[in-house]
Amino acid sequence: MKHRQRPPPGTGLGLPPGTGLDLPPGSGSGPLGRGAARVVAGSLRRPRLTLLVSAVAGLLCLWVVLTRFALDTNVIHLFPETLGWRQAEVALDAAFPHRSDPIAVVIDGATADVADRAAAALAAALETRTELFRSVTRPDADAFFRRSALLFLPVPEVLAATERLIAAQPLLGTLAADPSLRGVARTLELLAEGLVRGEGDPKLLSPPLLALAETAEAAAAGRTAPLDWSRLFTGQGLDPLAPDPLALRRFVLARPRLDFLALAPGGTATEVIRATAATLGLNEAVGIRVRLTGEVVMGDEEFASVFGGAIVENLLSLASVGLLLWLGLRSGRLIWPMLGTLVLGLVATAAFGLVAVGPFNPLSIAFAVLFIGLGVDFGIQYAVCFREQRHRLADQPLEAALVAAAREAGEGIGLAALALCAGFLAFLPTDYRGVSELGLIAAAGLLIAVAISLTTLPAWLVFARPKAEPQPVGYAALAPLDRFLTGHARGVVVATALVGLAAAACLPWLRFDSNPLNLRNPDTEAVATFRDLMRSPETTPNTVSVLAPDLPAAEALAHRLAALPEVAGTLTLAGFLPADQAPKLALLRDAAELLGPTLEPPVVAAAPTDAETAMSLRQAAAALDRAAAGRSVTAAAAARLAAALHPLAAGPPAARDQLAAALLPGLAHTLAALRDALAAAPVVLADLPDSLRRDWIAADGRARVEVRPADLSDHSDAMARFAGAVQAVAPGASGTAISVLGSSRTIRDAFLRAGVIATVLTLGLLLVALRSWRLSLLALAPLVLAGLLTMAACALFGQPLDLANIIALPLLFAQGVAFDIYYVAAWRRGERALLPSALTRAVLFSALTNGTAFGTLMLSAHPGTASMGVLLTLSLFFALAAVLLTLPALLHAAAGGPEPHMA
Repeated sequence: MKHRQRPPPGTGLGLPPGTGLDLPPGSGSGPLGRGAARVVAGSLRRPRLTLLVSAVAGLLCLWVVLTRFALDTNVIHLFPETLGWRQAEVALDAAFPHRSDPIAVVIDGATADVADRAAAALAAALETRTELFRSVTRPDADAFFRRSALLFLPVPEVLAATERLIAAQPLLGTLAADPSLRGVARTLELLAEGLVRGEGDPKLLSPPLLALAETAEAAAAGRTAPLDWSRLFTGQGLDPLAPDPLALRRFVLARPRLDFLALAPGGTATEVIRATAATLGLNEAVGIRVRLTGEVVMGDEEFASVFGGAIVENLLSLASVGLLLWLGLRSGRLIWPMLGTLVLGLVATAAFGLVAVGPFNPLSIAFAVLFIGLGVDFGIQYAVCFREQRHRLADQPLEAALVAAAREAGEGIGLAALALCAGFLAFLPTDYRGVSELGLIAAAGLLIAVAISLTTLPAWLVFARPKAEPQPVGYAALAPLDRFLTGHARGVVVATALVGLAAAACLPWLRFDSNPLNLRNPDTEAVATFRDLMRSPETTPNTVSVLAPDLPAAEALAHRLAALPEVAGTLTLAGFLPADQAPKLALLRDAAELLGPTLEPPVVAAAPTDAETAMSLRQAAAALDRAAAGRSVTAAAAARLAAALHPLAAGPPAARDQLAAALLPGLAHTLAALRDALAAAPVVLADLPDSLRRDWIAADGRARVEVRPADLSDHSDAMARFAGAVQAVAPGASGTAISVLGSSRTIRDAFLRAGVIATVLTLGLLLVALRSWRLSLLALAPLVLAGLLTMAACALFGQPLDLANIIALPLLFAQGVAFDIYYVAAWRRGERALLPSALTRAVLFSALTNGTAFGTLMLSAHPGTASMGVLLTLSLFFALAAVLLTLPALLHAAAGGPEPHMA
């Protein structure tokens, strides 16, 4: 049998010897490098088939993305319901389902009756939109509150209010019998005649005259300035629960039907509320200000801010990536295949996420940024190494350089990819679903990026045919720095240790801001309104609720909680029973006996004609002129009102209509409110309305206790103290402060646990691959230094870690460990002059590409995104500086020797 000579390795693929497959094991390339070379060689055997398969796979993935793409923007789904604080939230929502996810419409009126009428009109209009709203309520609009309004005031204030009403009996009688502009003018005429006779208290009469003058002047100028009649008659507003200025504020609570597959789950409902308010004419021109707030609206505004700015940021990022790729590769024939494979990998990763996980959450959608950053890193490593091999193998075919580049860069790329996957998969066993899903998708994306970089990219480059490289692609100018670092290796190691210790000493000043409100744009309406409400103990949303078995138990618990220094007060259903009812009711009965016939006249005058109205205004102005001729303290006020009424009496009917619009609706509202308030009766628990009981007593009889904080600020430490104090007494409490505290602990625990797992897995992986404790630890040393420097910089410059920028820490680990592994792998191959090598060009441009992309985040109007950009840029800078300035010296000092340590 004739002996058949075996062809040189690699020739069976149509590749000449010297492509890198003809090297014996251990000769400058580890198993990952040799495996990468075989993969590239396989893709080059049938490059057209490789590209065709890639294109078909890409189109299939694109179809999956287009048909299945969905977002789950419900941030509460980022945390499992098995957590204690989440169980408390679920229990409270189950007991009071009608209280969850409301849009709070805050209506401020020029007067209390204006706010009341605006809230009533808006609520009535929204109630008809049942397809958008599950319920629409006005918590302060029940007839019980109108009837018991004065009972909620202290006894001295009730006494003062009833005395003023009794003193105003003649005026009230005139207005009640003729509630028109004619009646108002007749009342002013009687008042002026009394002033001429020296009747009445001038100090009490001047403020009403001035208020009427302002309203009349506005009407003459074509504006509407409603008059606060209740303040004129009683000296204060009739709001039963809130002191001035909250007496001018009303609330409408609308619970929308949320679509969590949309970017803004409550966006449609919010737009309808705003459109309805505009249709009803509820604007500042008529003395009404309408604002929307609540977690739904703030979340929608936040996502709009983040994703709206993301378009500009991504365009800037892509432009900067293209520019830096050009500076790093200097070849369009290299850049276009890289960008093409980057898009292919992005689509494939998105398809994997949708199939394996389902709808993206607000954090897992960040896989795109991760893929662009880390995926392009693998491509840059391979492409720069390919350029270097093109120079070295100038006399050999392009395919030889492609395979040789895989053999040389493959070990670093493979180790880095495996280490990064270990780091991201370390989030899987944590309780923070947001980053656990992100970790799974990112890990899969990294493997996809490596696969594409070693198959599709080389096949594409075969047809792109980049030009040969006449010069080395490394940085010869860095040779002196490399010699200095290696020549003073021990000194550099000592300096590195001292810098690390100094950075560690700064860590006690590092703050963690767990308040999600600080991540939102403070200039948006919802956030600004939320903070406005927080400044008042009566309206602060930062309350805590506790469920008790029944109302007596709730009362007992409320007393214990009220004794805490962190608590400003507590409220239960029993808190809606007015105190000191007996003396208040006695005062109201006396006033009702005197005013009853006055407020309910047997005959009400018919509406006047415009001519009658004009005549009555002229008579009132003339009477006020006579009153102004005196020397009393009311003279100036009377003169001003008379001067305002003269043009209204002589002017066109439209001016008088404007005055009627400012005076008459409020007058009717106030007269009705006075009748209701004077008809107050004793209040017991059974008298409380069902709408109120439903907010405080669950269907199963459990009672809710509401706890208000003493510290009304939104500082994280204040919220933590408040939440901790309440939970120490009532472990099952739930509320904003407790959710913030619980979620921040969950997030911090997730990152700490994942950090430990990732470090252990990465170290184990390096040990298996490098077979050396020394090299494995050296690969992690610059990463530790970079982490310390990043956190020290945050501590020194006052940049706290928060719920958004903390994601920079795993990214720092990912990018830093990749850089370190590239250099350790090069050292292991026998490379000793690290900084002047082509690897430094690849690492530098990879870092610049990512840094520029991350830096665009700092331009975001969203504070959380901007802080993420700051921390990502800082961490990347320190990671690059640590690896370039310390790793060469560390390797020479701790792993030096004539030959590298080989597997």
